[in-house]
Amino acid sequence: MAAKIPPFEHTSLDDIPAVAARIRQGFLSHKTRPIAFRLVQLRKLYWALKDNQDLIIEACSQDLGKPTYETHLSELSWCLNDIVFVQNSLPRWAKDEKPDDIPFTNKLMGPRIRKDPLGAVLVIGAFNFPIQLSLGPLIGAIAAGCTAVLKPSESSPKCAAVLQKIIAEALDPNYYTVVQGAVPETSALLDQKWDKIFYTGSANVGTIIAKKAAETLTPVALELGGRNPSFVTKNADPKLAARRLLWAKTLNAGQVCVGQNYTLIDKEMVQPFVKELEVQLKQFYPQGARNSPDYGRIVNQRQFQRLKKMLDESHGKILVGGTMDEDDLFIEPTVVQVDSPEDSLIKDESFGPFLPILAVNDLDEAIRIANEVHATPLGLYPFGSKAEMEKVLSQTRSGGATLNDGFFHASIPTLAFGGVGDSGQGAYRGKASFDVFTHRRSITFTPAWIEGMLSVRYPPFTAKKLQQFLNMSELKPNFDRQGRAIGWGRWLLGRLGFKSLAAVLLAVGVRFYLQRQAKL
Repeated sequence: MAAKIPPFEHTSLDDIPAVAARIRQGFLSHKTRPIAFRLVQLRKLYWALKDNQDLIIEACSQDLGKPTYETHLSELSWCLNDIVFVQNSLPRWAKDEKPDDIPFTNKLMGPRIRKDPLGAVLVIGAFNFPIQLSLGPLIGAIAAGCTAVLKPSESSPKCAAVLQKIIAEALDPNYYTVVQGAVPETSALLDQKWDKIFYTGSANVGTIIAKKAAETLTPVALELGGRNPSFVTKNADPKLAARRLLWAKTLNAGQVCVGQNYTLIDKEMVQPFVKELEVQLKQFYPQGARNSPDYGRIVNQRQFQRLKKMLDESHGKILVGGTMDEDDLFIEPTVVQVDSPEDSLIKDESFGPFLPILAVNDLDEAIRIANEVHATPLGLYPFGSKAEMEKVLSQTRSGGATLNDGFFHASIPTLAFGGVGDSGQGAYRGKASFDVFTHRRSITFTPAWIEGMLSVRYPPFTAKKLQQFLNMSELKPNFDRQGRAIGWGRWLLGRLGFKSLAAVLLAVGVRFYLQRQAKL
């Protein structure tokens, strides 16, 4: 008999302080520090995911209308491969490091960097990729030796319930657990003391979490979103740009934080680009997106109404799509030509299957608009010549970027991913998932036999000690007073006390003359 998705049940508010205390106490037991323990937990989580993969596929379908293929692509296979990669790499990552740039005399103290777990952490997941964005950080926390509470998104309740089942089956409850709920439960969790909070979601909620964490100086990692621009220059391939940007906006029905929010397109490219969008849309969904098993749905009515309002308030012209069905939570991929950066589809993050395009005169105008709309988006995506794409990179900022494609950088599981400025702080994935929950603890050991060499640091301080200290420690600049770099020859002259080669020759000549006179 096939297993059923368990019910989604809110954790009692009264129980949350005790849950947090248990997880904190679990860390202080030091049981999660040994590498062997962490590896066992990761491996058990892998097999629990395998054993519950049918439930994961069904939960993603019920919560988001997510196709089975997409669930394997962006949820299940992603997490399984992540666990295998992390547990293979963990012994190497966790080893002490020899720091670079240590002077020879200080090497006698054996400086090293120890990788210590931060402690008890809180992971708050997101609804759009409810498995990956919950388990990805948790895998990193386990690998680092932390204990953790996972709070999945209540907007994907089926997936949240399956996650609770999986974690209860696989992981030691003294060190890892799930708290379910919405705003009250999340607020109760934030009232507890954590050693790190990892949040994925909106900037508005991220701001609330950061403020709350600041009260106790708790470090945070915030994976937020942004009004991410794409650029299509007059030298871009319109077919390639259309196909790749359409894919980026139809995956998960556009509910992807790193997807492009709008496209700045050279005015000469509007017609060929839109034409190719129509062609590619028919190729993706021959029977239409609504009838395709490969196209998802909006997560709930609240998000549907938000998206509908954005489109209703737009002053742009719908060129492709526009069909909606609230009962089915269906929104067709919709291309809209807008005439202002202040349009509702550009000034706010849509987080849905809208493809607004804004015609520009040239790349300089496009870059200026992108920087004005959002100075630090999560990603950006230029299409054009190599020189044009490099120009975009050199005159913008973003958490990440993909050239000639839509968010490919975010689809590499072992590449560090994160925002910058108000699109987020901190990064994870691959080794970065281990690092984000790890404290790099600098350690030295001063042997007893070296005491005689340390006399320079002890009072009483004399002129002799000061000179000895300066001789031991002072670094000579390899630049002059005008900020110009000095080559090794000029640097050597400076060390000898001469200002120029002529001065050296003069000094040698004088010395030679005096020596000859002395012999006479």
